[in-house]
Amino acid sequence: MAETSQHLLSGFAVALMPANLLYCLIGVVVGNVIGVLPGLGPVSGIALLIPLVHGMPPVSAVILLAGIYYGAMYGGSITSILLRVPGESSSVMTAIDGYELARQGRAGPALGICAIVSWVAGTLSVILLSFLAPRLAGLALSFGPPEYFSLMVAGLSAVAALTAGDALKGTISAIIGLMLATVGSDVLSGSARFHFGLIYLLDGIDFLVVAIGLFAITEVLASLVDGESTGRMVPFGSWKNLLPRADDLRRSFWPCMRATVVGFFVGVLPGAGATIASFLSYATEKRISKHPEKFGKGAIEGVAGPEAANNAATGGSMVPMLALGIPGSNVTAVMLGAFIMLGITPGPMLFQENPSFVWGLVASMYVGNLMLLMLNIPLVGIFVQVLRLPFPVLGVLVLELSLIGVYAISNNFFDLHLMFLFGVVGYLMKRLDFPTPPMILALVLGKIFEVSFRRSLIISEGDPSIFVTRPISLTLLSIAVLVFLYPLVLDAFHRARSR
Repeated sequence: MAETSQHLLSGFAVALMPANLLYCLIGVVVGNVIGVLPGLGPVSGIALLIPLVHGMPPVSAVILLAGIYYGAMYGGSITSILLRVPGESSSVMTAIDGYELARQGRAGPALGICAIVSWVAGTLSVILLSFLAPRLAGLALSFGPPEYFSLMVAGLSAVAALTAGDALKGTISAIIGLMLATVGSDVLSGSARFHFGLIYLLDGIDFLVVAIGLFAITEVLASLVDGESTGRMVPFGSWKNLLPRADDLRRSFWPCMRATVVGFFVGVLPGAGATIASFLSYATEKRISKHPEKFGKGAIEGVAGPEAANNAATGGSMVPMLALGIPGSNVTAVMLGAFIMLGITPGPMLFQENPSFVWGLVASMYVGNLMLLMLNIPLVGIFVQVLRLPFPVLGVLVLELSLIGVYAISNNFFDLHLMFLFGVVGYLMKRLDFPTPPMILALVLGKIFEVSFRRSLIISEGDPSIFVTRPISLTLLSIAVLVFLYPLVLDAFHRARSR
């Protein structure tokens, strides 16, 4: 502990150098902008900027790229709340309650809570990264296909929490999401499935295309056809109401703490990432809330949890990359390429051979999260001015951001057709009262769910007992069973008590 603290102090000496402070500031500002633009995301942003950092001092270059990473995590929440256009895949859950708060004239408090919990969760995740990185790296290695399958089952158990009242409709929505996840080339055999002769479907259906269609395009259609949602946005009121109230902070405290833990440990697992962490956090908060009926209708906890989780996951995903040289997410995979280009080899010896680099990066994450808070709280008043725009202008802005974002994902027009198709599907689901979050959750988890299941059976030569004979896998499956049974047990208890 004392040795870690000493290393961290030496890291601050590196991070607080004027040049590194400037690179950190540039990184978080650029990351914020990248997060606001739907479809671009930190992966594309970092990949585009890697050539520009060639020749820079390694620690300065990585501080800049890391700033883009966690800056984009916050930036994605801005359009999610104001326009219901997820700027980043991990911001999808934020759009559910954040947009409803904006419709109620509380966009300012929602954005303020995002900034505060992002700072708290980001800082706490860096503290955990500082003291637990070498120890948690071993945990990440112990996760094989059976453990990932059980984790996905536990994640799918969140469908019940994401269902608004009608469990059957929520289950149907989730099954459709799982079916969509099977479209494209089979990862294990390479054979094409359910592509209907369309070469553009061989790579599968991108999650963000579906999310933008179901959220943004659906809202525009609802406004045009029914005169709902975007067309009836409530003004944000006086400038005094732009920041979160004491009650908002009180209600967000424990969701932020729980989501930080969930986000960090999910981020540690290679391949899991911030998107899954935000889904699990939202489902957890709705499950344990005393007023679950408020979720989806403007619950501040529904904003605090996912935002804290996706920011905590940034620190968690750094653990396997720095300690083992294994990227924990798509973003860290791109950053790993930048490390190699800069002559840095991540792995167990990095902490001993190049401590100034590692601890300078870690300390810069403390500084960068503070910069994000200081930048974004004063800008809340500017962001909410978007809500003063008349619907024709606001609707065109939503469509433009959606078109740019989806086209940026794959640079083909077919995805634009898919986006509008899912916009129509989302509108029909809204009219028929089918929840869309279960479909999105199942689409996110579906491919990992299938691949992990098949790889597990290959390892065990077809014996399904592999899922219950491994301790971590059995624990995760037990949690999933408890989550599934919880509503039934609670309902039986209430009926017995009423008698």
